[in-house]
Amino acid sequence: MTSSEDLYPVSRLAAVQEATAKAGIDALLLTPGPDLRYVSGYDAKPLERLTCLVVPASGEPYMMVPRLELPAAQASPASRLGLEFVAWDETDDPYRIAADRLGRPATVGLADRMWAMASLRFREVLPDAEQVLAGRVLRELRMRKSPAEVAALRQAGEAIDAVHRQVPGFLRAGRTEREVGRDIAEAILAAGHATVDFVIVASGPNGASPHHEVSDRVIQAGEPVVVDIGGQLHNGYCSDSTRTYCVGEPPADFTAPYEALRRAQEAACAAVRPGVTCESIDAAARDVLTEAGYGEYFIHRTGHGIGVETHEEPYIVAGNTELMEPGFAFSVEPGFYLPGRHGARIEDIVVCGDDGPIRLNDTPRTLVIV
Repeated sequence: MTSSEDLYPVSRLAAVQEATAKAGIDALLLTPGPDLRYVSGYDAKPLERLTCLVVPASGEPYMMVPRLELPAAQASPASRLGLEFVAWDETDDPYRIAADRLGRPATVGLADRMWAMASLRFREVLPDAEQVLAGRVLRELRMRKSPAEVAALRQAGEAIDAVHRQVPGFLRAGRTEREVGRDIAEAILAAGHATVDFVIVASGPNGASPHHEVSDRVIQAGEPVVVDIGGQLHNGYCSDSTRTYCVGEPPADFTAPYEALRRAQEAACAAVRPGVTCESIDAAARDVLTEAGYGEYFIHRTGHGIGVETHEEPYIVAGNTELMEPGFAFSVEPGFYLPGRHGARIEDIVVCGDDGPIRLNDTPRTLVIV
């Protein structure tokens, strides 16, 4: 089990402060969300009351918290960082307090997921400060997963694999997608996740919609079913895996494209190694499907980064010339989608290792007939 000390080390805050100064940003303002959690380990509630970690390029970082949230902040991993906790009361203006302490910064980096009401209030109290995304600083750090982060993602992969192994017992003709989805959601929590982030159960023609979730459609015999599921473990790291099942024998026009999809996913995984571009991994999958005659039905990128968010950088897509580095973690999930008929997707989380790919999911990638 990976400890919070390993996942959210004290050294991370110093690295963030150094990167902030190097980027020419005077301070980062990190409100509840993945950026705050990544830097401090504090999974703060997103409230109308301001919670904000202020990381100046020089000087001591501090955490603005509503007084009623102070015990929770002090009980979080953030307490190990040596931060000053600045508690504010109901009649205070926390934005003004933060502005007075910051002085006259030229540039501030706002958490990428900061609510508009907070960013606009910061603009009011810091009218001369240019606002930029904190991701300008944090993306490089967040993309390069530490061994502890890889271990946490492996734990997440094992947990979601345990759910996929149960899916054949949930799927049968006559059940609705929603009924199956409910069983899967319960299994995700039982497997050790703190939250269920998404459950896609896309049967028959619904499988041609990549982000279909669940509906009251009754699953029929002989239909493929795309099951894409994920959640967040208690340590804050995410799972995401897709497998395609078939209730009985698959349709005649399904076997050939599915075999091409399996080869495409294998080719993309095999292409992962340090020094290759993100777009080359996308091309490895796309080329196989195109050669097999199904390229036009692969309508999304091959993958996305994963960590404290299900979708983060790097993105595995044409045009992204970012070079792979050891520690990059991302999905490899080509698919094909035939409108009005069916679809399929195979998804693993893969880490770029020193010598090649490390897959974090290991359930069967062949079509599972239930």
